[in-house]
Amino acid sequence: MSNGSPARLKVESPAADCAATIRVRCTGAWTMPEIYQLERQLETIRWPSSGDLEFDGSAVSKLDTAGALLLQRTLNSQQQSGRSVRIVGLRPESNRLLQLIAAHTIPLTPALPERTRLLAGIGKQFWHSLNDAVGMLSFIGECVIGGLTSLFQPRRIRWRSFLHNVQVAGFEAMPIVGLLAFLMGIVIAYQGADQLQRFGANIFIADLVGLSMLRELAPLLTAIIVAGRSGSAYAAQIGTMKMTEEIDALRTIGIVPAEILVLPKLMALIITLPMLTLWADVSGMFGGMLMARAQLDVSFTVFLDRLEDAVSVSSFLTGIGKAPVFAFIIASVGCYRGFQVSGSAASVGQQTTVSVVQSIFLVILADALFSVVFNWFEI
Repeated sequence: MSNGSPARLKVESPAADCAATIRVRCTGAWTMPEIYQLERQLETIRWPSSGDLEFDGSAVSKLDTAGALLLQRTLNSQQQSGRSVRIVGLRPESNRLLQLIAAHTIPLTPALPERTRLLAGIGKQFWHSLNDAVGMLSFIGECVIGGLTSLFQPRRIRWRSFLHNVQVAGFEAMPIVGLLAFLMGIVIAYQGADQLQRFGANIFIADLVGLSMLRELAPLLTAIIVAGRSGSAYAAQIGTMKMTEEIDALRTIGIVPAEILVLPKLMALIITLPMLTLWADVSGMFGGMLMARAQLDVSFTVFLDRLEDAVSVSSFLTGIGKAPVFAFIIASVGCYRGFQVSGSAASVGQQTTVSVVQSIFLVILADALFSVVFNWFEI
């Protein structure tokens, strides 16, 4: 048969020597120009439901890599049906090419039952989460060691980067933090005013706003805002640098990426978040005072006098003391997620989203643990 003959695939009647064997005759040139036609033929062939298959390649005039890959894929798909498949009659050079393709082709695996896939998915997700938690702990340990080293060697601190992060994460966040805390104070006072007025306990609006804002809502609200604002920015910045191989360049010239990218952000956020929490306390109290004046006719002077009696110093310091812990969580998660970026720009967006979700979840979890511990110690 000439080299230009069209490629064909034909299922013939069973061979005479073995009634259970079905012969599949391959003819023509199995090359790239014929692949489309061959694939259409494969789609229309009705393969027997039982019996072994013998592919006869004696009439194959030419076989290139594309044809060998298609032939090997056909052999593998038939083997997955539980039948014995063999090929005979190929030229030596074609047989060697087919063996090479078979050695580098990933075999097809049978589909797992739905229940097995579900259990396998749960186990895979658990293992992935466990590895991710171990990696996170290793990253935190590296940051702690780097931070302690910088305390004993202040010259290693990147002061310019530190001050820049103080400005971005601290001063530039004041308007949004102040506005939301102000509105939260108004909402709390408005919701409590009607109930307090029914019992003639108008003055206790200071207790309600003061304890809720200073002890719980101000640090939590500030941390959530900073997690969505600064934590996501950390993940996106470091992730972009990793995608453009800037982090690899830093390692190449002997610079530890954590010292220049993580520690300045971590230190800046630990310092600025308590200040932002204090700013949220003031803004929330001012919003509560305005609503108490409007709804309950409680003047600013009376409100502040009652606030001094209602809120102790320990309650105030409790809220401020949570802020550094929240800051450490937000900065650590954001930077760690940035280092986990790989592949493409889509990974940057994915890890940025994960950083915000994990930061908020861990902040709320830490706040709950603080509440339990403070309750134990009756603080």
